Amino acid sequence: MGRGVDRLYRVRQHDGLVSHLQNSLRGFRALVFVNPGAGVGRAGRHLLRVRRAFEVENAPADFVLTETAKDLEQRARVAIGHGRRFLLAMGGDGTFQGLANAAYGSDVVLGVVPGGGGNDFAAALGIPRDPVAAVRVMLYGQPRSVDLLRARTSDGCERMYVGGGGLGLDVEISRYAAGVYRRLPGRWRYLVSAVRAWLEFTPLSVRAEFPGSEEASIEACVLLAGVLNASRYGAGLRVAPAAKINDGWLNLSFVRKLTAMEVLGLLPRLLKTPPSRPPSSSVPSSRCRRELVRLPKTAGRVTPSRRCRGGRRGFDVTQRRIRVVNR
Repeated sequence: MGRGVDRLYRVRQHDGLVSHLQNSLRGFRALVFVNPGAGVGRAGRHLLRVRRAFEVENAPADFVLTETAKDLEQRARVAIGHGRRFLLAMGGDGTFQGLANAAYGSDVVLGVVPGGGGNDFAAALGIPRDPVAAVRVMLYGQPRSVDLLRARTSDGCERMYVGGGGLGLDVEISRYAAGVYRRLPGRWRYLVSAVRAWLEFTPLSVRAEFPGSEEASIEACVLLAGVLNASRYGAGLRVAPAAKINDGWLNLSFVRKLTAMEVLGLLPRLLKTPPSRPPSSSVPSSRCRRELVRLPKTAGRVTPSRRCRGGRRGFDVTQRRIRVVNR
């Protein structure tokens, strides 16, 4: 058989398929960082299937079980320093965030095998939720340049992220979802965490400014200020439907203070599959290239890095993108 290209943009040579990714990474073994506890142990339960999927495709791969986000980042940086060029995260959105931070500024290709509870960034890339199907996408997909967002605080903390991040109620939701409610499945983990956090949370007075833009600043009393470049956030909630991961724009969404009746009315919408977007009155949004969010110093932390504190938070799109395999 001659050489040609099929409709999935994979190079067909002889009797098999050779992806553009495999051509560009020929001779490099995939390195898969596994968070076995992601998705209430979902990633760990599917590890054997994923190993076999690589073997079936005759694709060499090494697997590294990680204990913490810090452990993953340290191991990834060492691997990159030793010349590894194709690195995958097997876990949830948080697992990939750690890999993205470790790889920032390096000439590598990243990928994700969904194994968490939310997997919102994987969905933005068109990657199937089934880990075995995701392996085929990783091997027969194409690298895509994706915007990397950056959160910075006045005390010098800086953290990169993709998809969704923010401040306010979101931080407390993440704390509960990773703690007491971590064993609940998928979206239920986030919803129960959100209700628990809402019952205990005091809304924040925030001011969003847009340096270099003619757009007027925004002041509001909010539960959550989200800064995103993906439409889905929190296991499928469409907070920013128009957001794209590669258009160079930030999407700012404020979730204003809600009454108990409004929360009860909102829950059925969030339980839909796929979930619908919250009412626009509760999530006013804006788009810009760079944002600066001011809030009281007692307001807490930023979700891309729970170590970040300080009274001023800046968000922007970094000048250097990352390359991620997509469908």
